[in-house]
Amino acid sequence: MKKFNIRKVLDGLKEVSSSTPSVQVGPQENHLIQETLQSEHFQLCKTVRHGFPYQPSSMAFDPVQKILAIGTQSGALRLFGRPGVECYCQHESGAAVIQLQFLINEGALVSALADDSVHLWNLRQKRPAILHSLKFNRERITFCHLPFQSKWLYIGTERGNVHIVNVESFMLSGYVIMWNKAIELSSKAHPGPVVHISDNPMDEGKLIIGFESGIVVLWDLKSKKADYRYTYDEAIHSVAWHHEGKQFICSHSDGTLTIWNVRGQGKPIQTITPHGKQPKDGKKPEPCKPILKVEYKTTRNGEPFIILSGGLSYDTVGRRPCLTVMHGKSTAVLEMDYPIVDFLTLCETPYPNDFQEPYAVVVLLEKDLVVIDLAQNGYPIFENPYPLTIHESPVTCCEYFADCPVDLIPALYSVGSRQKRQGYSKKEWPISGGNWGQGTQSYPEIIITGHADGTVKFWDASAIMLQVLYKLKTAKVFDRNRSREDKGSADVSDEDPFAIQIMAWCPESRMLCVAGVSANVIIYRFSKLEVTTEVVQLLEVRMQYELNDIESPDGGGGGGEQTSALPTPGASPQTSGPPSHPSTSSNNSDGGNMPCLKVRSTPLKQSPGYQVDLVVQLVWVSGEPPQQITSLALNSSYGLVVFGNSNGLAVVDYVQKTVVLNLGTVELYGSNDPYQRQPRSPRKTRQPSGGNKGEKDSKGKRKKNSLCDINEGSATSEDRCKSPTSGNMSFSGLLKEKCVFVKRDVLFFPAKMSRKLSLPTELKPDLDHRDNSFSRSRSSSVTSIDKEAREAIGSFHFCETFARKGDSTLTPCLAVGTSLGTVLILALTLPPAGEQRQMQPVIISPTGMLVRLKGSILRMAILDSTGSQLSPAYESWYEPNVTADGEEREKVRKRRPVSVSPSTSQDLNESQYAVVCSEKQAKVISLPSQTCIYKHSITETSFILRADVVQMSQGVCVACFCANGHIMTLSLPGLRPLMDVNYLPLTDMRIARTFCFTNLGQAMYLCSPTEIQRITYSQDTCENLQEMLGELFTPVETPEAPNRGFFKGLFGGGAQSLDREELFGELAAGKASRSLAQHIPGPGGIEGMKGAASGVVGDLARARIALDERGQKLGELEERTAAMMASAESFSKHAHDMMLKCKDKKWYQF
Repeated sequence: MKKFNIRKVLDGLKEVSSSTPSVQVGPQENHLIQETLQSEHFQLCKTVRHGFPYQPSSMAFDPVQKILAIGTQSGALRLFGRPGVECYCQHESGAAVIQLQFLINEGALVSALADDSVHLWNLRQKRPAILHSLKFNRERITFCHLPFQSKWLYIGTERGNVHIVNVESFMLSGYVIMWNKAIELSSKAHPGPVVHISDNPMDEGKLIIGFESGIVVLWDLKSKKADYRYTYDEAIHSVAWHHEGKQFICSHSDGTLTIWNVRGQGKPIQTITPHGKQPKDGKKPEPCKPILKVEYKTTRNGEPFIILSGGLSYDTVGRRPCLTVMHGKSTAVLEMDYPIVDFLTLCETPYPNDFQEPYAVVVLLEKDLVVIDLAQNGYPIFENPYPLTIHESPVTCCEYFADCPVDLIPALYSVGSRQKRQGYSKKEWPISGGNWGQGTQSYPEIIITGHADGTVKFWDASAIMLQVLYKLKTAKVFDRNRSREDKGSADVSDEDPFAIQIMAWCPESRMLCVAGVSANVIIYRFSKLEVTTEVVQLLEVRMQYELNDIESPDGGGGGGEQTSALPTPGASPQTSGPPSHPSTSSNNSDGGNMPCLKVRSTPLKQSPGYQVDLVVQLVWVSGEPPQQITSLALNSSYGLVVFGNSNGLAVVDYVQKTVVLNLGTVELYGSNDPYQRQPRSPRKTRQPSGGNKGEKDSKGKRKKNSLCDINEGSATSEDRCKSPTSGNMSFSGLLKEKCVFVKRDVLFFPAKMSRKLSLPTELKPDLDHRDNSFSRSRSSSVTSIDKEAREAIGSFHFCETFARKGDSTLTPCLAVGTSLGTVLILALTLPPAGEQRQMQPVIISPTGMLVRLKGSILRMAILDSTGSQLSPAYESWYEPNVTADGEEREKVRKRRPVSVSPSTSQDLNESQYAVVCSEKQAKVISLPSQTCIYKHSITETSFILRADVVQMSQGVCVACFCANGHIMTLSLPGLRPLMDVNYLPLTDMRIARTFCFTNLGQAMYLCSPTEIQRITYSQDTCENLQEMLGELFTPVETPEAPNRGFFKGLFGGGAQSLDREELFGELAAGKASRSLAQHIPGPGGIEGMKGAASGVVGDLARARIALDERGQKLGELEERTAAMMASAESFSKHAHDMMLKCKDKKWYQF
């Protein structure tokens, strides 16, 4: 084979992703294929982010536009309108968002960050952008307040000063309220940071300033002095006005609320401790936890609402966080699932000087968003229409399917709609702003997430939306209540024994197969009918890997069982009939036959949706726990499921409920094993292998919380499953599927070698630091065969192809890829459909090695002679629980599976191409000649985490995601680099585990424990994205201001307005100190429109916005002209009247 020169794919790339040109190394037959995909068909961009904002820190609501904004501790901004309208933005600094303020009904938002910067966001474009920023240098921002319909933003600081910023120009005013002017001259102590600023609802010229120490000041803006000061000896957390501006309420650190009259000096008129026990002797109630926030909302026809968070008494240990709603004499305490970050009361009016009429409370929790209906008795919550429950249990794996069968989403929705909870508010969801996009992309997309508690969720991801369709609880198959002695030495309750590790799904037949972390595989069929399963079908499989087959390494219980010899190629199933009853495993405490989880023995009622068809469990062998499953595939046309781990692979026929094949990896090679494997001496006792620090860690330091912290070594028993009691009972011939082959001594990986095994399960943040950036050299795990005697099965691909070199007919095959870079082919001989398929065995014959690559095999696919992808054969979905008579049921059963492989039409002389991608390189092999015609080294310095062969609208390509953050695509069959983008600077375990590519240029990953980020690598989608995105801002008229009433107008009791421009403008207040804050113009705004997507659509959008603006300006000009004409007309009329009046007067009469 020729040597390849290493050179860069693209100039300007760092040496992170060097590659060799695709070199043709075989016959010239491939020149016939015209590759249609070019690099201009690819462009990478983020599309949408779904899920709950990770680590939220602040919230704001626009009551006119009806838009909710949430800021996070990492500087992210999420905006929510009506269901389906949401938007994600990011502050470049990444500092926490401490406060958000809408410019109500203006399409703009002010954000204040923990790095003492303030930003103005323009929301009038589909991708909001920053118009202005202001960075404070000498002061720390603690609180902001922007009055309704004002352009002057008040900013309170840690030093106790208040600065004023013009929101239009983002320039500081020279007007400053200094802390020493605000407090009494006689007081010597500093009042602490500003914790609250707001203007009197009835008098804009009066500003209330709350200091942390307990001092509140009413500041007269015109006279620049304090009118009143109110002091209380407990620290203040928040302040709220009564809408008439005569009273305000403060919340304090001792769990009290104080109500003050504006003109009353000295003491509060009322002190309330909502959760304090009142002593009988009239003393002060005992202190409670701080009330972090209070809101005071009035109603026209009833008592006001006082809503507060915190304030519980200290003796309520273990009580959940609460929101308290006080209305008249009733007090409702609403328990929340997570700590409260912030809450907002939604009111009918945006005007602070009118009756507020509250109708809902939005409560932002650390991991949830709850909206409470205040208008209904019992305060029910609204059903949340946003996809915020991705993280309900931590996500352990994902799959993404674009262009699914069209009937699939309605079918999943119809069974999922029955799972909805009851008792929600009957009203419409109150956050209803914005408009949906006008997207033309209409193909169905489905995302499936597997979770740590064993649930599997199906999501409708079509047209950049996300909506949960159906939720499957796989843990129902198992007994949850284990007896104490069952748990063994390791306490399993800390772990997540039901966590999903890998999922295989056939959208056409709707068959689903999941592999769990406790070495179990569950096969599900989809049914629209409810059924009760009397006995859950169970297969128990013994998978072992031991190189010395002379003596048993473990005296106890294992000896008499290793009976069968090495299987010959084409061996028929060496198993007994179907199990009589699943519960038999519990009767057997032999050291060699315990599964990790016990399958339930009672009848299982299965609702419409996914219903369990078969459970396959790997059992302990000779005191060794089963190894975790590393790969899984299913084929509905053949009725087979295959799974593999570091011991070997097993093929299960789920039609006949038998194990067809159970082979150690070495036995797949037969006599031509390319690797020298050293036998190890047998171990007498059950213990983790020496030198494996990963395992020692996992046993020595027990980690709390959820699964997903399977350690980086091949995980040991105590980490996952119970250790069976070590009795010496013999195995008493129970009717059970057992597949036993010659014993080979267990050889463990060194911890760092087994990344392929640990990737699907590593989840917890406390493990992430160990291999966070994947920067380590991986060469040892790829090439040093002597170090790694264990070869795991990494991937499978069912196909119809030429099983052996020089074959002339296509046969059903299973391609097997291993962690050492080998691809082996197994030929499948299937009985005819119908009754024979139920009775005759499936025969599997290993046909040898197809190809070897550097690195673990990640993906395999077959192309036909024209270069189109050949999908594996599948069977169309049918209802498995037909209620009609037996004959009809048989008809359904006998339906011939649809094979989409071109087995009948293919000419004998036509060839196929096998595409194989490993962690390091890709190869294309011509079949049946089995010659390598193209080879491409994808990366030298890193390794591939995910590779998929995907169908674009113009053709097929290989898409790869590299550990160094690069996303690449290669043409097929020529393996030309088409795109290489350095997308993520740092890749963590979560992204590595959840990244998926799918057809039509779509991809996704979990960017945080609670959020899915979707991206596209298709130029078409990038160009259409602007159309597809929803609009946050919609033109809405601001409601009319409240009527002052005749007497209030007469006696001056109404709201007092203030010309703030006159007070704060440069003429009156002068310029602010230049060193105080620095103005930074933002990149966004309508002028720049940088947020708009590139391409024609972006230009059109820009032109449309420009036209809108021009139309708006022309409209304003027209109105002004009309007003000028009207005033000119009235002037001429007055002048004419005057002339007539004065015409006959003499000069001395004037």
